Amino acid sequence: MPTELGFSDSDSRLIAPEASTAASQTTASWCARRGWPVHPLAAGRKTPAGNCAQCRRTPHPPAECPCLPAGRWCHGFHAATLDQSRISSWWGSHPEFGVGIACGPASLVVIDIDAHLTQPPTRNRILPGIPIGDHVDLTGLANGFHTLAVLAALRGQRSPADDGTTLRVRTPSGGLHVWYRAADNRRWRCSSGSSHGTALAWQVDVRAHGGYIIAPGTTTRDGTYTPLDRVREPTTLPAWLAQELERTGHLPAPSVPAPRPVPPRAQQAVLAAGGGRSDSGRMLATVLAPVEACGQVSEGAGFSDALNRAAYTLGGLVAAGRLTEEEAELALTETAAAARPGQERRAAQIIRSGMTAGRQHPLHMRRGPR
Repeated sequence: MPTELGFSDSDSRLIAPEASTAASQTTASWCARRGWPVHPLAAGRKTPAGNCAQCRRTPHPPAECPCLPAGRWCHGFHAATLDQSRISSWWGSHPEFGVGIACGPASLVVIDIDAHLTQPPTRNRILPGIPIGDHVDLTGLANGFHTLAVLAALRGQRSPADDGTTLRVRTPSGGLHVWYRAADNRRWRCSSGSSHGTALAWQVDVRAHGGYIIAPGTTTRDGTYTPLDRVREPTTLPAWLAQELERTGHLPAPSVPAPRPVPPRAQQAVLAAGGGRSDSGRMLATVLAPVEACGQVSEGAGFSDALNRAAYTLGGLVAAGRLTEEEAELALTETAAAARPGQERRAAQIIRSGMTAGRQHPLHMRRGPR
């Protein structure tokens, strides 16, 4: 009698964690119904199924691959799909395939805790960005469960490994995948806990945009990825953990618009608004009016560009001695916060960039004929 994976849409529970080759299609379909795009893994392995012979002979970017529009699975997680008919075709013809999930399109952030028997690194790499003094006894610290527990304790929080409110999957090697759902549109980045660059903690990997995770219930040569307890849905990424991911560089650098000069007609309007320092309020109102107008609509108003132009203009007025830098920054910050609450960090970057560029081009008053 074939083994049943037991993915039930009515109660979202895995009835039986054992997997058979015939169950992979059930696993893939279950994941896709939850909005998690799936792609095939090589039989018995953790890696994606290989590209077709033509793609291997002529390497090319995934976006240019003719296989993907044709419904084939080349290029790993780039081929991930929610299409149930395609899933039936892929796993129906290759039931030996495992199931991978593209984390980015699924809005998943998975904390991958390893338990490898390796020598701990130097102290500055145990918890990147958090110094650990020589007086701290690290005896017994041996894997990612330990480092993540230390990080959580420092923040007064429960370790994700012990978070029974979310989907957790035991790996064949003794590690743990802790699944979370991204709460916003931020594109969290992947990382390796052994990296010299971006890392959350030693032996703690992060699976997010640009990566994939092995679906629960999938079996490889080493064993089965087995869900713990009865929770089968990811909960929202905890705020404290999001802050740690941001602190350790798991967000790409924000796209700040390049400083752009203010059009001559706008410059004339600004200069005409202020005949002396006593008129600085009227001058500020003229410059900041486009930023304030963005507050009337939630999106599509060109807020970043409007703020950038205002910052550039005020930078030029600061350089010309028309305003102090403190006056300009305060006015820009308060106006931006009122127009786009919750975007203070991005606004501060735009203000700094625009004012720095504007200070290179002082805006002096044009005097008329005497």
